[in-house]
Amino acid sequence: MTAHPDFPASSAFSRDVLDIFDAYVHGAIDRRGFLGKCAAHVGSLAAASAVLAALSPDFARGQVVAPTDRRIATTWVDILSPHGNGKIRAYVVRPAAAGTKPLSVILVAHENRGLNPHIEDIARRLALDGYMAVAPDALTTVGGYPGDEDKARELFATLDKAKIGEDFVAAARYALSMTGSNGKLGATGFCFGGGMVNLVATRVPELRAGVPFYGAAAPLGDVPLIKAELLLHFAGNDARTNAGWPPYEEALKKAGKRYAAFIYEGAEHGFNNDTTPRFNKAAADLAWGRTIALFRRTLA
Repeated sequence: MTAHPDFPASSAFSRDVLDIFDAYVHGAIDRRGFLGKCAAHVGSLAAASAVLAALSPDFARGQVVAPTDRRIATTWVDILSPHGNGKIRAYVVRPAAAGTKPLSVILVAHENRGLNPHIEDIARRLALDGYMAVAPDALTTVGGYPGDEDKARELFATLDKAKIGEDFVAAARYALSMTGSNGKLGATGFCFGGGMVNLVATRVPELRAGVPFYGAAAPLGDVPLIKAELLLHFAGNDARTNAGWPPYEEALKKAGKRYAAFIYEGAEHGFNNDTTPRFNKAAADLAWGRTIALFRRTLA
């Protein structure tokens, strides 16, 4: 991971402000609600607007692999959803040096704002590690990622979440047999996308490895269906997401599933996202290293 010392550290913001921002990011309050609640802590609407700007993503500053990098080859595909949700567009990236050699494929599941530039960058990073990455955009049915995080969040709230889940399952099945795939499949995702990885693990038995970052648990009754080895990453300062881990772990243990889970103390929800101040380099580097190690072992 690349460090970005010019970002303010998450510790520059109070716990109350970070919790309000978390509620905003996850749709519990709108922009106006964030500004009003934040202003009560920072003194004015102008100061609250400055906080929001500081906490919001800066994709250019956080980019690690440029879309034009000659080491990668990119394309777009349309994946048919068999569940009445039309077609889902997906970004596909592979290492250019691999030519037409079949590769292991990693499904990349985005946060609750669709396929934004940061998630595209994650896909490109995976290509440089030797994989073909497939990153679907759940916002396809409402026009695709709009280029604005607020608009993306608003559009995402209009989607049928059950259908989105089916779209990611369909994308995983597509990835298994798409041109250039060797049939070995892994998955990783972040926040909402972490929950999608857990869901896909219960629905696609061919999945070999699943790595959810701070994601919602799989339906507990479906845990016995999981065949993949799981590596779960959690932020220490993420009580909302972490509350779902104990029952999920109990279900995994009871079903005899292979998993490892890590809680990164002091890290915020979204710690792997290096486009915002919530990025925690130490936690992100460790979590990403563990992620690639699992993929290398299970998808070799």
